[in-house]
Formats: sequence, structure tokens, C-alpha cells
Amino acid sequence: MQDLFTQNARDHAPLADRMRPRTLDEFIGQKHIVGEGRLLRRAIEADRLTSSIFFGPPGTGKTTLATIIAHSTSAAFVRMNAVTSGVGEVREAFKDAESRLRLYGQTTYLLLDECHRWSKSQSDSILPAIEQGIVRFIGSTTENPMIAMTPAIVSRCRLFQFEPLTQSDIEEAVMRAIRDEERGYGKQRVSIDPDALGYIAQSAGGDVRSALNALELAVLTTRVGADGGIHITAAVAEESIQKRVIKCDDSLYYDMLSAFCKSLRGSDSDAALAWFARLNYAGVDPRIIARRVIAHASEDVGLANPTAMLQAIAAAQSVELIGMPEARLSLAQAIIAVCESPKSNSVVMAVDRAFADAEKGGFQPVPQHLRDTHYAGHEKIGSGEGYKYPHDYPGHYVAQQYAPLEARGFPYYVPSDQGQEEKLRLRRRERGFKDEP
Repeated sequence: MQDLFTQNARDHAPLADRMRPRTLDEFIGQKHIVGEGRLLRRAIEADRLTSSIFFGPPGTGKTTLATIIAHSTSAAFVRMNAVTSGVGEVREAFKDAESRLRLYGQTTYLLLDECHRWSKSQSDSILPAIEQGIVRFIGSTTENPMIAMTPAIVSRCRLFQFEPLTQSDIEEAVMRAIRDEERGYGKQRVSIDPDALGYIAQSAGGDVRSALNALELAVLTTRVGADGGIHITAAVAEESIQKRVIKCDDSLYYDMLSAFCKSLRGSDSDAALAWFARLNYAGVDPRIIARRVIAHASEDVGLANPTAMLQAIAAAQSVELIGMPEARLSLAQAIIAVCESPKSNSVVMAVDRAFADAEKGGFQPVPQHLRDTHYAGHEKIGSGEGYKYPHDYPGHYVAQQYAPLEARGFPYYVPSDQGQEEKLRLRRRERGFKDEP
């Protein structure tokens, strides 16, 4: 039974803390690891979870899931933070865990928040307890453990990656808080406009804690209406999360994305950056921007400037490795690189011609001289006979039949006169390739 002081503390706790899911059924998101039938869910339900590391962005449920494990297991549960807990405190916890195991046969879970902050010597201090089964270690971190943690710890743990929550996940969490009469605002008659709900969910960036904090501020600062309820509008949501609202419905989203893509193709860096900024402000997933930049690096630049693709891929990796807002610089660099590159659509035209040709069918056998020769006895059936090895010829090139016998519509690839492709165009012309399909 809770005493009065415990009840008061719970009632005055932040909304995000009060609404923390208590069971797996209440847990929102991360279906790829805790969905029905998934390994982690089965291990938790069977109380057989081994030492693990939960890693992913803030507000995605790492600590919440560890707390659910604490409430659903028959094992003891000890929680520490790597920032404030030293080796001495951990060793004391191990002594208690060993005593429980010997006297009562009870195992102990040790949750270590921000586990990447421990030094190598601190990390090594818990290895014996993990190896001997004295504790089941659960590390929680926002960093990639393969990079930020010592290999000795990582090799002894199962890794579970938490993904940013989707907009629908966060909307579900916000509505649950509005309707919950015990821990949320169910008794205060709070209502929220759809555009305000969508804005809070988008602006949260996959962090449910951020969304619930915004909801709490909106409720606390909004006057009760004449009907006795609290009504949260888009304007209230904008003030609560301190960002200007963009009412980005599906139509506007696709229009802005189209404008962004056409600015890339049109070599207008300023316009492309303007649309990038507006899409980001509207809460669009930066990975969508990165994917479009990669696509246009091939579709609109291609071999006119091959390094544009490298810039685009590097920007996409930056989004995954360091996230926003830092990754906006890498994205901006890639956007400018694609815009300012010489343009050519020869790659997309070439692959379209090749695929269209393949769809016509009528496939014939592979020419004899191009067939596989890696196995013994291939010469008995003529495989590879007549093949000319290009490196035996001047310029490491020799003209011979390489294409399928039924191929039509050559040439597929026709270099433009832009950038690096001008050199390719001249070289292909010297080798006898046509300039027009």
C-alpha cells in the first residue's frame, strides 16, 4: 500500500514519467523486437532474458522496457546510472546479488543507464559477475555500443536496437495520456485538434518524452473554456514546443518534396536548401531527404560527376550515425553538391532501355565464348571457346560480342557532353559505339 507521500510524489511527477508503460501490452513501438512472437518478448515473458544492451535515440523506450522487465520478473532488480555510480557501488550490488543467488536462488537484473560512459576499467569490473551468472546485465545507451563500449562487454551481451517511434506511435501515446483518468488528463476533459496532434507528433522527432512534455505544457498553460474543458489548438501546440507550425498535410508534404526534387534537378542550391529547411521544420524524417538526394545523384547527375553519389551516401550515413540537428550540415553539403554538379540523365535512360528490352523476352542461350569456365571439363563442351582476354590487347580493350544475342535497342548508354561524361563519350566513339540509340 502506498503512503500519502508516495501518492503525492506520483501525482506531481512529470506526465512522461506518470504515463510510462507498465506492461508489455502498454508498451508502444519497437514491434521489431517486442512484437508478438519476437525473441525479446518471449525472453521477457519466460523470465529468461540474458545480459543485453538496449541502444537507440532518446525517448524510444529503453529505460521503460527495462522497468517493465523489473515489474514482470521474479528476479531482483537494481538500477544504476553510469554517470553517478562508481565501481565501489557496483561491487556492493554484486555482493548482494551473489547472496540472493546462494541463499534464495534468486537472480538479479542490473540496469545501467548511459552505460557507454563507463571507462574500460569500470566495464571490466562487471565482467566476472556477468560470466558467472551472478547478474543479468541490461545496459541502456543512446550510442552505438559497437563503437562506444568495450568489446569485452559487447561480446557477452545480446544487442537490441531501438528505432525512433513513428508519428502514429507518438500520436497514440499522446491520446492515451489525454484519455487516461488515473495517470493522465482523462478527468480534465482535454481535447486536441488533429493538426495540433499531428504537429506535436511530427516535431517530437521520434521521442515520445518530448511529445508528452509538450502536451503537459499545453495543458498547464491553457485556460479552461466555458464548457469546463481544455482545448489544444495548433497555435497552442506551436507555443508548447516552441517551433512555428507548418500545417503539413499529405498534399503539402508531397508538393514540398516535389519542389525540393525539382530544385535539385534544376541546379538551384538556394531553392533546394529552402525546401529542405521547410521539410525539416515540418517534422519530415531526414532519412527521406537523404534518400531523395541519393536518387537524384544518379538520376540527374550520374557519371557527369560520380563524386555526387559519394557525397549523397556519406550524408545518409551521417543521418544514421550522428542524427539531427548535426546531420543537417552533411545533408546540406550533399544537396549543394548535387545542385552544382553538371547534369546528365544518361544513367536513368540507359537502365530504362535495358529493362524495356528485357521485358520483351525471347531470351536465347548465352554466347559460347561468354559461358562459365570455372569447372573442370568445361572445354569438352566448348564453354569459353573463342573468348578474347581484353588485357592481352592494346589499351586493355578488344571488340567482341558481349551482349545477349536477343538484345535490341543498342546503345543503352549514351554519354552526354557534360562533365566527366564528355571523356567517356569520346572514348566510346573511338571504340566504335554509337552516339544515339
